[in-house]
Amino acid sequence: MTVQKEDIDRLGDNKKESNQVFYISLGIVFAIVFWGLLMPENFENTANSIFNFLVSKFGWFYLTSMFSFVVFSIWIAFSKYGSIKLGPDDAEPEYSIISWFAMLFSAGMGIGLVFWGVAEPLNHYMAPLGAQGGTTAAANFAIKKSFFHWGLHPWANYSVFALALAYMQFRKGKPGLTSSIFIPLIGEERASGSIGKFIDILAIFATVAGVATSLGLGTLQINSGLNHLFGIPETGLVQIIIVAVVTLLFMISAVSGLDKGIKILSNTNITLAVLLVVAAIIIGPTVLIINAFTEGVGAYLNSFIKDSLQIGAFSDSSWYGSWTIFYWAWWIAWAPFVGTFIARISRGRTIREFVGGVLLAPTLASFIWFATFGSLGINLGTGIASKAIESTPTAFFVVMQNYPLGSLISFIAICLLCTFFITSADSATFVLGMMSSNGDLNPTTKRKLIWGAIQSSLALALMLAGGLSMLQTASIAAAFPFVFVMIFGMVSLIKALRNEEVVN
Repeated sequence: MTVQKEDIDRLGDNKKESNQVFYISLGIVFAIVFWGLLMPENFENTANSIFNFLVSKFGWFYLTSMFSFVVFSIWIAFSKYGSIKLGPDDAEPEYSIISWFAMLFSAGMGIGLVFWGVAEPLNHYMAPLGAQGGTTAAANFAIKKSFFHWGLHPWANYSVFALALAYMQFRKGKPGLTSSIFIPLIGEERASGSIGKFIDILAIFATVAGVATSLGLGTLQINSGLNHLFGIPETGLVQIIIVAVVTLLFMISAVSGLDKGIKILSNTNITLAVLLVVAAIIIGPTVLIINAFTEGVGAYLNSFIKDSLQIGAFSDSSWYGSWTIFYWAWWIAWAPFVGTFIARISRGRTIREFVGGVLLAPTLASFIWFATFGSLGINLGTGIASKAIESTPTAFFVVMQNYPLGSLISFIAICLLCTFFITSADSATFVLGMMSSNGDLNPTTKRKLIWGAIQSSLALALMLAGGLSMLQTASIAAAFPFVFVMIFGMVSLIKALRNEEVVN
């Protein structure tokens, strides 16, 4: 009877603590949103000042940290700890390799690939660093840098966070919370105290802000695509309708649960993405695409260490701040969301399987994507490239209209944007439900629906108010502490692994 009473008390305390995190997080999110809507100039100036300070003073820190994540991930995969399972020794993976990859890829990149697949290479092609725009050197630079920004670094960033969390969650039976990563370092009591709550609340804010920004950008690109194909106007009303329809769809998916909703949508994403790439390779300059991929991989590997640590110390470093460091900060801002989701779906895999799957497969897919659509854009010359980069949301469609069956490919891309949109929002509601329910692996439908409504409303409000870029900047600035979370995560994981009895 005493044991039962203790269990009831413990469950009550956990529920109380999770509700505290939930309500405090809601309050902070709403306060930030109202600040952005009511005093946009003040909000923008503050966010920009913080971000510019971080980029100018701590750019080196972003570079060295992200490089250390890559080194750590590769080391731990080949170390004696690589055979350790994320779960009990007899645990088996919950999902097939294809479904697992589909889910982690959809959550980790998703909308960003479609949004930047044409736009980034063409931006680099027209304004390369240290070369003349529109030249062969510019084209080589464009492919190499696109590979670099979407290659191993972002996925190593997710891997470090997700691996530490999955280990604590499934191997040690701790809550699926960011604060659990710190248990081997500071103890369970402190990790579940005020320090831990602060970390979990910060993770929730970074997730809400990051996902809301991406959903807003996705809405703008869907609207742009519909305008190009069907003449549907790019207006606030149309964007409200798009958000409403997609919200309804991901709410249905959220109710269906992880094994049905997100899994089915993620598999659909991979199918559409493969169809899109294959169609683009067939109708585009096929040999050029294959050559660009081959040469791009070689250039990426050849200058990997140099590019990883290059910051323009004795030259104009503004380019690195605008592109590489901005990307690194943005990936770190996404780490709490993507890392938590990847951890949730990775139970039963060994550390070696986990790192190999999270690092290599998505990186290869990104290389194929940027080689394909970057080559399609560059092949059309500087005239089309200049027109395409005038507006990032329309860049993809401007390029596609110059190829046979371009309208069909654009339509497939819009469908892919919608499924990526739904999957990202669905994954985010799941993760936010976990984060605000003391790490519950299967949060209640009610809590998921609340977070779903909040992030869609936030995306819509800031999009209509022109504040998406402000929110993106704010979320990146606020996520700076997560660099330390991941660094400590590596140290914490090593400390915990040293207590394992490893059988080689």
